[in-house]
Amino acid sequence: MKNNLTRMRSLSQGALIAALYVVLTLISNILGLASGVIQLRLSEILCVLPLFTGAAVPGLFVGCILANTLSGCALWDVVFGSIATLIGALGTALVTRLFRRHSSAVPLSEKRHTILAVLPPVLANTLTVPFILTWVYGAQGSLPFFFLTVFLGEAISCGVGGWLLHRFLCRYGKTIHWA
Repeated sequence: MKNNLTRMRSLSQGALIAALYVVLTLISNILGLASGVIQLRLSEILCVLPLFTGAAVPGLFVGCILANTLSGCALWDVVFGSIATLIGALGTALVTRLFRRHSSAVPLSEKRHTILAVLPPVLANTLTVPFILTWVYGAQGSLPFFFLTVFLGEAISCGVGGWLLHRFLCRYGKTIHWA
């Protein structure tokens, strides 16, 4: 019975994270921030959630697929953009697992957790999205410029926004029963 409850909680949290990712991406899209050479997706704030639950990994992946599809992205953007999000989420989950294994006495609220946890999504998107912009959308500009703009957008949304969400959840999220 407890195992089924854990599975249901995990599935529910993953679905909720996917839905939040879609909504935040669509809001970013309405504001003109979600696509193009300079991107600032509000949904990337959620990339810190694998620090708290493994359910965030499939939730972020499915959310990215749905968000990119619903916002009218090209097929290759849906595929490779979502894979970049999956790689970033898996990287964050791996960082979390390594920290829990090697420093169980260090609380999850440590600053170094957040800094290292946001690096995989920032790097995965920085190394993927510029090629999507160039090859899929034929964006005018140089790859180094696209690397810079994507990195800055990710650093702001995932880095700063993710850090703020992490701080908030460490302080006020004690009642959440993470899967």
